Amino acid sequence: MSDRGYRRPRVLSPLREHLRDTFWFAPTVGLLCSFALWWGVSALDAEIVTHLKDEQAYEEVGDLIRFADDARTIVTTVSSAMMTFIGVVFSISLVAVQMASGQLTPRVVRIFVRSRISKLTLTVFLATFAFSLLVLTSYESESDPRRVTSVPLLQSMLTLAMVGLSLLLFIAYVSSTLRLMQVGPVVDRITRESLRVLGRMPGGVREALPLGAETARIGYSGRAGVLREVNVARLVRVARRQGVVLWLIPRIGDFVVPGTPVLAVHGGASPRRMPRYTISVGVERTPQQDLAFGLRQLSDIALRALSPAVNDPTTAVQCLDRIVQLLAAMVHLPLGAVQHRDGAGAVRLVQDGPEWTDLVDLAFEEIRWCATRSPQVSRRMLAAIDDVVALAPEDRKGALVRHRELLVKDVERTVPDVIAREFALFPDRQGIR
Repeated sequence: MSDRGYRRPRVLSPLREHLRDTFWFAPTVGLLCSFALWWGVSALDAEIVTHLKDEQAYEEVGDLIRFADDARTIVTTVSSAMMTFIGVVFSISLVAVQMASGQLTPRVVRIFVRSRISKLTLTVFLATFAFSLLVLTSYESESDPRRVTSVPLLQSMLTLAMVGLSLLLFIAYVSSTLRLMQVGPVVDRITRESLRVLGRMPGGVREALPLGAETARIGYSGRAGVLREVNVARLVRVARRQGVVLWLIPRIGDFVVPGTPVLAVHGGASPRRMPRYTISVGVERTPQQDLAFGLRQLSDIALRALSPAVNDPTTAVQCLDRIVQLLAAMVHLPLGAVQHRDGAGAVRLVQDGPEWTDLVDLAFEEIRWCATRSPQVSRRMLAAIDDVVALAPEDRKGALVRHRELLVKDVERTVPDVIAREFALFPDRQGIR
């Protein structure tokens, strides 16, 4: 296989991901757009009245005034009720998200925060509220068609259209929030995010290349946090200009503190300091470049489901279904350290990544400790391991076989009854049919 090199990150990728992790940006832009929209539509309303007056069409102006007066009642009602509606809707939604995070894992809150439908709904709700208030300022006390300067005709019609859009988005938002409370859609969302990360990974054979002697190390100087994203293209350019090879010491998902060595320099002159805008550090892990984060979330959900306080083995089985899906997608992929090359084909950046054994341990180790209490989970886990073993090449079967043997020993030690032990050790893709 030929190495595909590295994929260039999207422009302003760290900023884009930061904005996606916030809930204020889209509503703020929506409020600004509502003001700009009102200013433009009010100018059109004034132009319509001016044109009709120039044409001596005072009767038509009077009709517009009567229509706007009728619509004023609706606009007033919308402006007074919309903010209350926003508060009630999102209070209920926050309770639903809190319940979902308690039943599954706190990491699902990130799905709600990054949800496009949630941000779009709040944006349209706030924009409708602000626009209706601005429209009310456009109504004039003058009712004489000859003296009126503007009639908020288009503004009133647009307000009604925004109310209709808000109702449609409310339906979609409630449906999305209810799906967030269900296990199936949540684990499916986590799996799809992980598969997208796999699709962005460089391919080809991961062969060890001599990097030369290490000449320097560059420490991290920003705020402490989790390494979430690396701007590969920028680091490759820096290394090419300096004539060096850079080794990214921490993995994506590692916690770094100021002073921690981040880059090891091999050969040539070392950059004076950490290149700007090359790494993104945040308060928690994200799935953008984190290959193991999806397995971590699925394992967390399964562990919480298997806790004595919850005791929901069926949820753990659903997580194992998705774990099998991810491991099956990874089983033939090159893993470990990734070598990023410049345009001339020279290795400029080496980025450490999880090995196959690391991913298998993450997927099965903690769940295996709890599986002995539930035959449904032990049976599904045995079937899961057998399915991946059937797909794995010879050099990757060892880690899977080791977990299978450990699970069998754990069940044999925990379940003294022979019949119950045989039942718990029978592989079943549904756990218990």
